[in-house]
Amino acid sequence: MRVRIVGAGVAGLTCAHAFARRGARVTLVDRNAGSGRGCSWYAGGMLAPWCERESAEPIIVDLGLESQAYWREAVPDVPNEGSLVLAQPRDLPDLRRFARRTDHYEWLDGPAIAALEPDLDGRFDQGLFFASESHLEPRKALAALTRRLTDEFGVEMTFEAEGFAAEADDADVVVDCRGLAARDELTDLRGVKGEMLVLYSTEVSLKRPVRMLHPRIPVYIVPRGDGHFMIGATSIENDERGRVTGRSMLELLGAVYALHPAFGEAEIVEIGADVRPAFPDNLPRLRRRGKTIYVNGLYRHGFLAAPALARRAAELAFDGTHFPEVMDEDRREW
Repeated sequence: MRVRIVGAGVAGLTCAHAFARRGARVTLVDRNAGSGRGCSWYAGGMLAPWCERESAEPIIVDLGLESQAYWREAVPDVPNEGSLVLAQPRDLPDLRRFARRTDHYEWLDGPAIAALEPDLDGRFDQGLFFASESHLEPRKALAALTRRLTDEFGVEMTFEAEGFAAEADDADVVVDCRGLAARDELTDLRGVKGEMLVLYSTEVSLKRPVRMLHPRIPVYIVPRGDGHFMIGATSIENDERGRVTGRSMLELLGAVYALHPAFGEAEIVEIGADVRPAFPDNLPRLRRRGKTIYVNGLYRHGFLAAPALARRAAELAFDGTHFPEVMDEDRREW
């Protein structure tokens, strides 16, 4: 089977892997200068299905558990340190509400939090610990996956491609993973902007992602190693790529300062923003039209959902398998 994949973000690269594993001859094209340069470039990389369950449908947990296992096998350096969810004393009702909406956690008191993260000693009295969750560094993970695709599977990649559109007469199957750019075909897609920053500090050490509940913008802090921390992310209903607002930076910095005041002296290494593709219900979809399969609508769950969707896309193409949980438009039962 000759397969052309359009888009080299996390969806396109995991689809390339899924099809190549089935023996397809895969070519991949992208309009950017390299792989993972769209939304994936600014992702948090948290493999946290149970934390996401607080605000997402159960299907995200199912996709996330499958994808978490995939990443542990597919790329190196996927720390399995769990996730912490914390709140200031005034926001403890929000922490209890968070707990009611999910599962697979344990309540921690102050000494237990300090045992996991010594630099948070004395700062929080209660928290939730999701021991089974993981995280990765998105840019390194996608670079490693790109090397696997070219070295082990012979996937041909073309960047800064002129013919970026999904049409390809010489392919048996086209997999459209263009994200929001596919709005020319998927008219119900919308953009949800996410803003982030990276801080550098030698005064704080964390081993695992920490979600800090906050009245306006709940934030997460993801350790990147060597004193670097990714802070994210806003969810703004517009499709302004690249523009970061002062209000958002104040909110993100204020929340991370509340986690630990030492972040007030941290160096701002990077600020970035991009637009996530989302359908009206914020759930991902596979759609097939002729020989084109659309993999889209990953919203905030790119790394958490993409591998599981990629596996389904390959089975749809090779075996004709129907997956109602991501293909049926009326999915109230799912």
